[in-house]
Amino acid sequence: MCSPPSHTEQPTLAKSDEWVKHLDFDAFTADVKKLGEDLKEQQGPADVHHLQKMVAWSNMCGLVGLVTMGFGVHLLPIIAMSTFTFTRWTMVAHHTCHGGYDSIHPNKSRWNRFKFAVGGTWNRMCDWFDWMMPEAWNVEHNNRHHYCLSELEDPDLVENNAVDIRDAPIPTVFKYLLIMVNVVTWKWFYYAPNTYKELKLAKWRKDGKKIPEGVNPTDAVTVRSLLSGGTPFYSAWEFFSIVAGPYLIIHFFLFPLPLLALGEYLGVGTTMYESAVRNLFYAELLTNAHAFVAVVTNHAGDDMYRFRDGCRPHSGSFYLRQILASVDFWTGSDLNDFMHGFLNYQIEHHLWPNLSMRSYQKSQPFVKELCRRHGVPYVQENVFIRVKKTVDIMTGASSMKWFPADYERKFLERDAIVEANKKSARTKRVKTQLLSDKAMAQASM
Repeated sequence: MCSPPSHTEQPTLAKSDEWVKHLDFDAFTADVKKLGEDLKEQQGPADVHHLQKMVAWSNMCGLVGLVTMGFGVHLLPIIAMSTFTFTRWTMVAHHTCHGGYDSIHPNKSRWNRFKFAVGGTWNRMCDWFDWMMPEAWNVEHNNRHHYCLSELEDPDLVENNAVDIRDAPIPTVFKYLLIMVNVVTWKWFYYAPNTYKELKLAKWRKDGKKIPEGVNPTDAVTVRSLLSGGTPFYSAWEFFSIVAGPYLIIHFFLFPLPLLALGEYLGVGTTMYESAVRNLFYAELLTNAHAFVAVVTNHAGDDMYRFRDGCRPHSGSFYLRQILASVDFWTGSDLNDFMHGFLNYQIEHHLWPNLSMRSYQKSQPFVKELCRRHGVPYVQENVFIRVKKTVDIMTGASSMKWFPADYERKFLERDAIVEANKKSARTKRVKTQLLSDKAMAQASM
C-alpha cells in the first residue's frame, strides 16, 4: 500500500522563482501598507504645486503647437502637439482620475476623480480630450486593469490581446509589420473601442443582464470588430457619435478652423489650415507611438508574472502582484518623468493608485529597498529594452511567466484568514462597545 504524500513537501520551483519560498508574506504586506499610509499622510500643498508645474509644461507644449502648426509641416508643431496630447493623458488625466488629488487640491469642483473630464463633451474638451471616453477609461483602467492585473480579466493583458498575432501562421517579419501599424494607430483602433466595451459590460453586470452565448467578455473589441460583424455591446454608430467622432471632428478639423480666416486675411488661402490639419495628423501618429512605448510596455515581458485567480484589493497578494507584474523605467527628475508621462513609476503607482505624481517620485527608492529586503523581484530597465520585450510577447517569440500555483493558492488562503480575523476583531469591538454602553446606561439609572 502506498503511503500518502507528505504535506510538508515543498513544490518544485524554477530557479527564478525560488525567492518565493523565503518570503515572509505577512511582514512584506505590513511594510507595504505602512509605507503607503506614510506617503498619503505626507501629501499636501507641495504635491499640488508639482501638479501645477507639470500642467504648465504640458500646456506650453500645446501652445507651441497651436502657434506654429499653420506655418508649414515641420517637426516643431508635430512634436509639441504630440507631447501635449501624451502628457495630458498619461500624466494629468491619469493621476487625477485615480483620485491622486482628491483630498489635497483646493479646487474640489475640478481636480477630483468624479469631476475631471466626465459629464459630457464640453468637460472632455476642457480637461482631457482624446480618443477614449473618460468615463469608459475610468472603468477599464482604474477598476478592471488595476484590480485584475495580469489575470485573464485584465483588459490590458498584452499576451492575451495579441493572441491573434502570436498564433498567426505567418513569418515573423509580417508580425513586425502588423505591430508597427498597431503602434501608430492603437489608441483609436483598439483602446477607444475596448474601453467603451468595458463601460458597457460594467453596466450589463450591474443591471444583471446576461452576456450572449458565444461572447467572451475578455476578448478585446477593436475597430475591426465593429466593421466585421459588430459587437453585441454597442453599434458602430454609437461608438462614432459618442466616443471617437467628437474627438475626430473637433480636434482635427474644427480646432484649426480659425486658420482659414487668418489665411484669407494674409492672402495665402487655405494653406495654413491645410498645414495645421497635416501637422495634427502626423502628431497623432507620433503620440500613438510615444504612448505605446510608455504605456503598453509596463506590464509585458518574459520576466513579468501572470496569475490564475483574482485577489482581494489591498491584500498581501494584491501588493505582491502589483510588483511582480509591473516594471519601472529610469526615474529621478521632472524632465525625465515628464517625457515618460510619469508612467516610469508603474510599480509604485500600482501599489497605491490614488497618490500624487510627486509621491511616486518620493516613494520609488523606498519601494526598491523594501523589495530588496524581502527578496521580491523589482524590475527597472530602460524603456526601449522593455519595448523589445513587449514586442517579443506580441510576436510569440517569448511568453510571460506563470506565478507558482501552490504559492498563489497559499497566499490567497492567507489573505482570507487575515480578512476573517479583521471581521472577527471588528465584531468583537462592536459587542464590547454595546456592552459598555449598556453598562453606562444602567449606572446612570
